[in-house]
Amino acid sequence: MRNEHLIRLVSLGILLLSWSILSVVMADPQVLPSPLIVGQKMAELWATGDLQLHLIDTTVRIIWAFSLAMILGGILGYLMGRYPLLNAWLDPWLIVFLNLPALVLIVLCYLWIGLNETAAILAVTLNKLPLVMTLIREGARNASSELRDLAQVFKLSPLDKFRHIILPELLPHVVAAARTGLSVIWKIVLVVEFLGRSTGIGRQIHTQFSLFNITGVLAYALSFVVFILLIEFLIMQPLERYATRWRQHD
Repeated sequence: MRNEHLIRLVSLGILLLSWSILSVVMADPQVLPSPLIVGQKMAELWATGDLQLHLIDTTVRIIWAFSLAMILGGILGYLMGRYPLLNAWLDPWLIVFLNLPALVLIVLCYLWIGLNETAAILAVTLNKLPLVMTLIREGARNASSELRDLAQVFKLSPLDKFRHIILPELLPHVVAAARTGLSVIWKIVLVVEFLGRSTGIGRQIHTQFSLFNITGVLAYALSFVVFILLIEFLIMQPLERYATRWRQHD
């Protein structure tokens, strides 16, 4: 485990070094500023409080869309996996939404509902929902029938059956849906903000793009990348290890 952490740090160092060398070779901070310049800009935005304000707005949108997609997708995906007739009805819808470009959904939500928070969150939720449904459906399909028969023999209550059988079986698939979904959802949120919101990291990237300010674009973008990486390493990866801990005994 320590070796893995060391490798990650060395890899990150190589990335920053390559970026620094390339910025020196190009010799034009208006095209590719160095990591130091971008870091200074991030510190400046943090000191003024501007960065925190937009980080919070973007994070709130992500939490709303992520929560709705995980709850609705989890319920619908589980039911589709357990009931073939329902799956036959919903599968064509699932295929359509899986292949519908995110940009199309975003534009349609803005046109139909308006340039407001409801449209923004709905657009992101609809983009995330099919992915969650697909992963949870596969988990429900692969569930052990023997364990369910055992639950009937011991006459477990619905709550005990959910806690001790359904949830442990689905947990690896739920974590997989959460991890893959999070890696997609924040990018979609930035696009939603870029196109139609007045606050958020995506909107600030749009503003900096309009000013042809590469340093500003990188400062806002990388600040959110760092934030997402912290969530990945501090929350998502520990959850994944917990969900798959039984495999360590194989």
